[in-house]
Amino acid sequence: QVQLVESGGGSVQAGGSLRLSCAASGFTFSGVCMGWFRRAPEKERERVATIYIAGDTTVTYYSSSVEGRATISQDVAEKTLSLQINSLKSEDTAIYYCVAAPGWCKTTQYDYKYWGQGTQVTVSS
Repeated sequence: QVQLVESGGGSVQAGGSLRLSCAASGFTFSGVCMGWFRRAPEKERERVATIYIAGDTTVTYYSSSVEGRATISQDVAEKTLSLQINSLKSEDTAIYYCVAAPGWCKTTQYDYKYWGQGTQVTVSS
């Protein structure tokens, strides 16, 4: 049974940093797309960052809203996915979801079969 459990959310001052973690179980990381979506108040879910690793191939994606400020990474031994976001802005306030799906990373939320419960990130100015 696939499980994704997020942690690391909370309240942060603008300009600060946050590291979100996702503990995964029930599948192996190789050949699986993992990533983060977020849903800000009154907005659609947005793909924030994804990562796909298979053999020597690593493909990452960052939305334009976080590119240059965020880093997605996997720890295969610990079976965790992380997202580090620096220089936080009030626009980063959202519920962040860890996601996974077999194969290459796709674009929309509907392409991701497995979702965590989400963790709230609130950035205050």
